[in-house]
Amino acid sequence: MALEDSVFPSLPESLSLPVEEKGEGDDVEVAADATGVFNLSEELGQIVTTETPSTPPLLAKVNRSFQAKLAERNAQANEPRKKVVQEKERGRFGWARARRKRQRYVEKNGRCNVSHGNMRETYRYLTDIFTTLVDLNWRSSLFVFVMAYAVTWLFFGAIWYLIAYLRGDLDHLGDETWTPCVHNVNSFISAFLFSIETETTIGYGHRVITDKCPVGTMLLLLQAILGSMVNAFMVGCMFVKISQPNKRAETLVFSKHAVISLRDDKLCLMFRVGDLRSSHIVGANMRAKLIKSKQTQEGEFIPLDQTDISVGFETGDDRLFLVSPLVISHEIDSNSPFWDMSQSQLQKEDFEIVVILEGMVEATGMTCQARSSYLADEVMWGHRFSPMMLLAEGFFDIDYGAFHHTFEVTTPSCSARDISLAAARLDAHLYWSISSRLDEEPTLTNEASRQPDSVSANSKAGEPTFIVGEMTDIQEQTGQGELNGSVATVQSESEA
Repeated sequence: MALEDSVFPSLPESLSLPVEEKGEGDDVEVAADATGVFNLSEELGQIVTTETPSTPPLLAKVNRSFQAKLAERNAQANEPRKKVVQEKERGRFGWARARRKRQRYVEKNGRCNVSHGNMRETYRYLTDIFTTLVDLNWRSSLFVFVMAYAVTWLFFGAIWYLIAYLRGDLDHLGDETWTPCVHNVNSFISAFLFSIETETTIGYGHRVITDKCPVGTMLLLLQAILGSMVNAFMVGCMFVKISQPNKRAETLVFSKHAVISLRDDKLCLMFRVGDLRSSHIVGANMRAKLIKSKQTQEGEFIPLDQTDISVGFETGDDRLFLVSPLVISHEIDSNSPFWDMSQSQLQKEDFEIVVILEGMVEATGMTCQARSSYLADEVMWGHRFSPMMLLAEGFFDIDYGAFHHTFEVTTPSCSARDISLAAARLDAHLYWSISSRLDEEPTLTNEASRQPDSVSANSKAGEPTFIVGEMTDIQEQTGQGELNGSVATVQSESEA
């Protein structure tokens, strides 16, 4: 264009500039007259008259202004294209996967990120009051513990004071001939102290009940029984709360990342778990769940669908001898939810892997559970865990400094399905290309079972021809053959 040149040898008589506001392909003409004045369209529908001197610096200024307008027009033209790209990046249900961080279902420390609300039947918590008290935090538990004893002491102290007041013991404090219900109970404070001494069986001996008060004797029996029940209930709650194995899970650690790499020529998902204590977890077993939203064929949307991830349940590998850190492996086979997932697809997925370690605490015999989770961006493709065990003199030395360390290894970026198909093609080609193998076992051919006589005759005559095709081509064209190859017999042209 004319204005893109930094220096004009002469002022053009007619200058045409494409303007987007006037419509695609329309031009706005800027005419110059003999006096050196021409019109330039800078805004939509607005014509600005500018004097054009013959000096190059002013022309350069006009050139910069035009380039700014051109850049602005290009930005506006690319805006719809950016919106289309953003729409393509959005998920199936309108969630921007590339810019949205998934909300964890289970935190890294094992806490379940779930809040229960709008619960109308709260009376169910009172039906299991013991579990409710045990589940309280320590501040609330200590408050309930103190209030349980204080309320019972005050309640029975008020009853002892009421008995003394009704019998008239407070009116005969200085009378030596009067036998009170309880000696030396002359105020509410003294009655409260007697209640504490009775329930806790302290027995200082200064305040003593007499045999002239049958009501006091019955109250003494009642307080002793109820006091023992309160004592047993509250001490039991505190003991269970103190001995809970939840804190034992703090010494069970999981690796920060999970990795995917080859193990024995099979793609595997792996993570590491370890126990920091010298006392072991008895009967430890591992489980794993895949948390991912899905939509059924009927259109039902399941936001947090749970799918089992096999970590050796069929072979017993899920039962761990957790003396040293172990790498838990999940083989990605046809039953795995990651069967069709490649490295590029992993970066676009939105899922969470929840791992659960359960076992019995050796010291207390109580069941302990440790949990952790891995998001899709915490799964490292093509990595392997660094070794952390060294052979020292007389024992094995575990270096927990390398517990979370990984290193990169050569790993195919395709899915496990593609790896399996490629390996099957290679095995099929190598196996079925041996003609002697086919001569030894003619039943491997597809036509052998149908025409045994003709095949036998042809074999003796040396006339049959074995066609060994590539696995996928034969499966697509004929629908015959197994995963390890496909073989067929055809008659020679002479027989045809």
